[in-house]
Amino acid sequence: MTTSIDAQYQQYLNAGLTLDLTRGKPCSDQLDLSDTLEDMIGGNFKTADGIDVRNYGGLLGIPEARALGGALLDVDPKYIMAGGNSSLTLMYQFLVWRLKAWQADDPAQTFKFICVVPGYDRHFTICEHLGIEMVSVGFDSNGPNLTDIEALVRQDQTIKGIWCVPKHSNPTGHTYSDETVARLANLPSLASKDFILMWDNAYAAHDLDPQARPLSNIMAYAQAVQTADHIALFASTSKITFAGAGLAFCGLSEPMLKGFETFLTPQMIGFDKVNQLRHARLLSGKDDIAKHMAAHRTILEPKFRRVQEKLRPLADAGLATWSQPGGGYFVSLDLKIASATRVIALADAAGVKLTPAGATFPYGRDPEDKNIRIAPSFPDMIALDQALDVLVCCIVKASEINH
Repeated sequence: MTTSIDAQYQQYLNAGLTLDLTRGKPCSDQLDLSDTLEDMIGGNFKTADGIDVRNYGGLLGIPEARALGGALLDVDPKYIMAGGNSSLTLMYQFLVWRLKAWQADDPAQTFKFICVVPGYDRHFTICEHLGIEMVSVGFDSNGPNLTDIEALVRQDQTIKGIWCVPKHSNPTGHTYSDETVARLANLPSLASKDFILMWDNAYAAHDLDPQARPLSNIMAYAQAVQTADHIALFASTSKITFAGAGLAFCGLSEPMLKGFETFLTPQMIGFDKVNQLRHARLLSGKDDIAKHMAAHRTILEPKFRRVQEKLRPLADAGLATWSQPGGGYFVSLDLKIASATRVIALADAAGVKLTPAGATFPYGRDPEDKNIRIAPSFPDMIALDQALDVLVCCIVKASEINH
């Protein structure tokens, strides 16, 4: 078998491939679904209540865009800020605001955040850039390991928050159970007085399976247990319309929203309201969002199904396990024998780019060197087939070396 795998791998080396499975980008067919955005203004730059979106002002966003954010995050639009094209920017700015408050109370202290792993590398980058120490906690099919998390926040008052991707988690595809959401909503009552739960609901509408588990409303739970001032909700249209020209949303309790608006006021007059208006007209309610996302599903579902098909020999050989997500943009693969670092290097030499080993863990350190994130959305089916064939070959080759 070694000889045949070596020969197969050599063929890939000789093929001059340039394939990319690194990031969860929409493909051109998905972007085409939103081309009518360009027709949504049609010379009418006024909102329903007469705001001229070409002018200054309105840091919280126009009412129609706030309603769109409310529909995605399942909260009253009065709690929503509609921003620019990047929810990551809003998350960064929000944490800078909170960090200033923490440092005002204790200037010499280093603060910590709980990071559910494997997780989203850009969350980790924000923490690292702001000097926030990261504490890793694993999870299962119901969500984060709450027993460990609750113990940590009780014991350590320097832990100031937690990152969550609650629906179709990046990269594993899990959706948190109702019990998990309820316990997370109660978490601030166990933690430091200014604890914050960063609820990055990036895949709120991104179901691959129409029967996928729904996500409970954490803000409703938080209001019931009086922790709403400790919940920060985020979402965007980045994988709904144009990835580079969408809208981002932040959902906060009334006092927190006012405080965040005050913090942002010295930095800007307002976000791009023309873009907010055209998005609000394209996606004017939950029915429009559902119809639009069904078209995305038609494009994406066959690609995710192909990943499952192509990886199946690895399970038969006992070389890997992987997630079977009901939505989102990723498949999380865990190696049983091979090193992820070795597999990714072999694939790179053969012309297939993968997310760096360790990227789904804080500081880029996967303690078992086993996790690989697969992003099948961007390539066409032919390129996806080729990339997955190379990946499987590299896993088999690296497993034989290590065995």
